[in-house]
Amino acid sequence: MFKNAKVFQLEGGFPFDQMQLHERLGERMFRPCGPLETSTLGWASPLGPNAESLAHLVGGCLLIAARRQERLLPASVVTEAVAERVAEIEQNEARDVGRRERSQLREDMLTEMLPRAFTRSRLLRAYIDPAAGWLVVDASSDKVAEDLVSLLRETLGSLPAKPLRATTAVDERMTTWVATDTPPDGFEIEDQCEMRDPGDSRGVVRCRGQDLTSPEIKAHLDTGKRVVALSLTWQERLSLVLSEDLSIKRLRFSDELIDEAVTNDDDEQARFDAGFIIMSGELRTLLAALRAEFAPVESP
Repeated sequence: MFKNAKVFQLEGGFPFDQMQLHERLGERMFRPCGPLETSTLGWASPLGPNAESLAHLVGGCLLIAARRQERLLPASVVTEAVAERVAEIEQNEARDVGRRERSQLREDMLTEMLPRAFTRSRLLRAYIDPAAGWLVVDASSDKVAEDLVSLLRETLGSLPAKPLRATTAVDERMTTWVATDTPPDGFEIEDQCEMRDPGDSRGVVRCRGQDLTSPEIKAHLDTGKRVVALSLTWQERLSLVLSEDLSIKRLRFSDELIDEAVTNDDDEQARFDAGFIIMSGELRTLLAALRAEFAPVESP
């Protein structure tokens, strides 16, 4: 089950089947960091380290994953080591160390320390829904999602995918929902929101575990603050926080939905597939509702 969803719209369909996608991804497979590399990013199996397939087809969707490895070398550690080296030079040679020499010392220190730095890896999953025209990345950060999409674009040669963008003001629409307690059909307002003053980026109010119809919330709205993030329930089956850029965070699936995904099958792969089919199906209907609400396709 994904925890977040950065959503991209595919333009003109997706031309690769499972085997073709697997072969293309194999050209940019993940490899660990070299001695002097700070990070690497490449494709890995979304099913775990013991699986071979780089593209898993289930429920009409293609599940993929990128692995990023980074060397853990905090800038403060390098800065401290450079300062010690500078102090040593100034004491032993009785002279000041200039800016250019300090910069070179920093480069030398990085070269010396990087090969000994620990590494950290993380797996970033995404799936392509060719029929609905979605690419969904399980990421809360724009940069992380864009890194995966850029890697996919480079791997495939081209990828006509753009972030889902609203054609109406999302903050104004969500503000109206909260002010009137009238969300669209299928949605229910929960107990969390973030409000911001459009004239002052520092004027931010974050509420959690509160009745959003209370006078306190109304007072903030009356001063002109707008709702820029709002917790919602979709069809009583999943909850989420919707942001003004239409990104989705804190996805939580209902107990009933999780129970549907639980099977008595001893095959771990079958259980995984059952859960993914339910998740991708729910997200398909949710994304269709969000597009209809905020970015409707005009009739020709």
